[in-house]
Amino acid sequence: MKKKKGTGFEFPEDLKYTREHEWGRKEDDGIVTVGISDYAQDALGDIVYVELPEEGEEVLKGESFGFVESVKSVSDLYAPVSGKVVEVNLDVKETPDLLNQDPYGDGWLIKISLGDAAELDELMNSVEYAAFVEEEIEKGEGEEE
Repeated sequence: MKKKKGTGFEFPEDLKYTREHEWGRKEDDGIVTVGISDYAQDALGDIVYVELPEEGEEVLKGESFGFVESVKSVSDLYAPVSGKVVEVNLDVKETPDLLNQDPYGDGWLIKISLGDAAELDELMNSVEYAAFVEEEIEKGEGEEE
């Protein structure tokens, strides 16, 4: 279920979020789907390239697993949890603007076989993430003055 917060961005309640603006959704089979938040895709601008790991690679929580390149910048992608990459979204590699169009749906990045379920619980919920994003926006506005 998607829900608009005070920032004007969508932060679905069934997702967990990182301070680096990735999200993770635990599926019924225990696999965690990973993507970037609505706020992140908006801040990046038009995304033109995505580099993702291969299936079978191991990723570690908090470490880079790829990057996204936009017309504004290049940003690393950080794994919200540790585990083995079991699926890569080839559609988003071929059509990177899926991240801009549907960051919580067709714009997902990778699926990870979760190594330690407690890692997901350590991430922010949608309310905590919305407050974090509001702070980020306020800091950004302060820097422009």
